[in-house]
Amino acid sequence: MRFVFAIGAFLAAAVLIGLGIAQRTVFLEPDRVETTIEVSEDAGYLVISEEALQSHDGKQTIGLSGAEQTFMAYGSTGDVEAWIGEAPYTRIGFDAETQEFTSELVEPEEAARPGADAAADAEAEEPQLGSPAGSDLWLEEYTGEASLARTIDVPEGFSVIAASDGTAPAPSEVTVRWPLDNSTPWVGPLLTAGTVFFLIGAYLLITGFIHHRRGRGPRRNLPKGPRPSRLPSAPRPTSVKRRQLPPAGRRSIGRAPRTAAVASLGLASVLALSACSAEYWPSFDSAPETATPTPTPSVPVVTDAAEEADSPKVEIAKPAVTSAQLERILADVSKTAQASDEELSAEKLKARFTGPAMQVRDANYRIRTVLPDQPAAVSIPAEPVKVVLPQQASAWPRNAFVVVETEDEKTPPTAMMLTQADPRSNYKVVYAVAMAAEPEFPKLAPASVGAPLLSPEAKGLVVAPASTAGAYADLLTNGDKSKFAELFEQDGDNLLAQLGVAGQQKTMSETPATATLSFQTVAGKSPSVALGTVDAGALVVGTVEQTEQARPNDGGTIAFAEGGPRAAVSGFSAGSAKGVQHTTGVQVLFYVPGVGSDEKIRVLGWSESLIAASEVK
Repeated sequence: MRFVFAIGAFLAAAVLIGLGIAQRTVFLEPDRVETTIEVSEDAGYLVISEEALQSHDGKQTIGLSGAEQTFMAYGSTGDVEAWIGEAPYTRIGFDAETQEFTSELVEPEEAARPGADAAADAEAEEPQLGSPAGSDLWLEEYTGEASLARTIDVPEGFSVIAASDGTAPAPSEVTVRWPLDNSTPWVGPLLTAGTVFFLIGAYLLITGFIHHRRGRGPRRNLPKGPRPSRLPSAPRPTSVKRRQLPPAGRRSIGRAPRTAAVASLGLASVLALSACSAEYWPSFDSAPETATPTPTPSVPVVTDAAEEADSPKVEIAKPAVTSAQLERILADVSKTAQASDEELSAEKLKARFTGPAMQVRDANYRIRTVLPDQPAAVSIPAEPVKVVLPQQASAWPRNAFVVVETEDEKTPPTAMMLTQADPRSNYKVVYAVAMAAEPEFPKLAPASVGAPLLSPEAKGLVVAPASTAGAYADLLTNGDKSKFAELFEQDGDNLLAQLGVAGQQKTMSETPATATLSFQTVAGKSPSVALGTVDAGALVVGTVEQTEQARPNDGGTIAFAEGGPRAAVSGFSAGSAKGVQHTTGVQVLFYVPGVGSDEKIRVLGWSESLIAASEVK
């Protein structure tokens, strides 16, 4: 019976192992799905829509060809469409019934196009064409020659834009490939079970041979027969050494089981190693599909159906830019600032700077052109980025607040407010201030959530954002007599000590008696920018300008110090009977608490520099 059971075990092992091998060979499903479309339209831009990219699960491997130069990037669908604007483009969609891609040419509406009788305005209203390369809107971008293939993971709500140079036709052939899960989780169990049955069969076979051999031994209780007659003795055999004898039958029979055992162990080892891959075994790590999601604690859960019906849902805009995008933007900002500072090129600086931040560096370039030994403007570091607070926005302009540290512990971190004016423009630094020593920073939302842009006349703050710089200018002018004095935290405010009443009196005491000084401090003309904080307050950046006039009071003349920065900025070196004046521009970062808070307005950082100088008119 042991031989019968052994044969059955071997048959079971053959079936199980055969099924396991077949799952990885003849029954193996494809590991990917691929869709290709050839585009006949000659538009300069091609957009692979969200539904096309999400038609299958998994990462997308996108291949583009058919153009001399190939560019590809991906960003939010709204940003892609906003960047293209009114320019015609080819849109790749997905037909769920045929499971194939579709293409259509999207053009501006006829009503938006200039009429034949509007020749003067035709050029102005012509759709703007250009290369999308280098835009701050893209999460990632890639370039290639005649063809391009990249594997990306485009989430929902995002689309891919492709182009050549913006004017030549976009790539004409598009292929998208998604990976398929062709794992075979029962290969491991089948091969393992087959190996077990094979070992059982081998054991039964070996023990069967042993039992069969023992059953063929001599029988001891045979009946005695008649005694045979004595035969003549045979000749005595020649003595033979033991090693000259052929192997005995017992040893020959014993070697076969050991050989079979070794073969069985070898086969078991091979099969065990072949089934070690994770895709050959069932996975019990996935969560059940019926798992109930846990609600976010910060979001109130409404259970009253009537209240849900009466309360309109407010859709919060997503952050305008991600942390990864801002890090790439800051790297380019730092590079642009460094190159412009070395070449003293205000024109090159315009690519990444505007407003007060541009004004400060432009004045520094004019000074250093005349006085090369004058210190350069404070450098703009690219990393490490410690604070990222993008605006929640889907329209333009957009803003983002960042704080970047430097490797030098003696150099304070730099806080910047960047603005993107429109979809075709890149982010530019509007304000750049040095953080105060150990500022008491308010609690901010994470970068993945962002902050709302507050109206210049927001009523929920102790002082509206548009009035904050003006209120601080009044404090600098009048000190404790200012009607806003109680709203500001004055302890530890070094800017107030330097440019306020005390600082002005100190400057007057150091001025010769033949000159009369006067100060005028007002809010700058650049609009303030305010982003909300978690505690219903706001980060507000604005400018304050302080003009100092020096007039002669003895009937003589007065002039700027020769070889000084004020003379370099003004270009006026002669004495003046009217007097001279210079203006210091101060960029200030405030924390403005909300109405009802016990906190006061705090100065978190500032940067001051000479921005103008002239003769008194």
